[in-house]
Amino acid sequence: MDAPHPIRPLPSLATLVRHITRSAALAIAVVAASLGLGTLGYHAFEHLSWLDAELNAAMILTGMGPVDRPLTVGGKLFASAYALFSGLAFLSSAALLFTPLAKRALHRLHLDMHARPAAPPPNR
Repeated sequence: MDAPHPIRPLPSLATLVRHITRSAALAIAVVAASLGLGTLGYHAFEHLSWLDAELNAAMILTGMGPVDRPLTVGGKLFASAYALFSGLAFLSSAALLFTPLAKRALHRLHLDMHARPAAPPPNR
């Protein structure tokens, strides 16, 4: 029979905050890069102004849909690919944000699973 795993204490709240901060920074980087890619694509394929291209990219990235309907074949293909990419970028950034909290919750459950039951009260 294998020996039980040693019980490690939960990381400190400062460590949790550091992990959340790092994950949030990565999620912001994913969103910013995705928004930049979409803005460039709409500007290049649909010849929209930078502001209109950014608006369309932001609306697709947040799942609200495009503001301007693509008119060119390249614009339509880009909009389709960008919409699919945006779904993955959204899920990835959400996963990045929730990973530290999920890890802490699983760690806490793991500690609870290996905790020893309380000794029964002595008979008197």
